[in-house]
Amino acid sequence: MIFVVDSNDRERVNEARDELMRMLGEDELRDAVLLVYANKQDLPNAMATSELTDKIGLHSLRHRSWYIQATCATSGEGLYEGLDWLSNQLKNKSRK
Repeated sequence: MIFVVDSNDRERVNEARDELMRMLGEDELRDAVLLVYANKQDLPNAMATSELTDKIGLHSLRHRSWYIQATCATSGEGLYEGLDWLSNQLKNKSRK
C-alpha cells in the first residue's frame, strides 16, 4: 500500500494518521506492506520524515513492514527510491 502525506500540512496530520490506521485495520490490508511518501519536502516548513513517523504513529506498526520516504512529487525526488523499496518487499514476500 502507498500512502501519501502532505509534509507541509501540520493541521491535518492527525487526520492523515487516523485515515491510515483506519485503512490498515481493513481485513484486505491485514498483510500489506506500507510505503509512506512524505510529500512536499521542497517546502520550507515541511516536516522531516522522523517527525512524520512519530506524528502518524508508524512505530506502533510492529508487525507490519513499513518505510517512509521523503518525496517531492513535482520534481520526482524520492519517488523511485520508495518504489524500489516496495518492489523489493513484494519480491521477498512472494518467496516466503
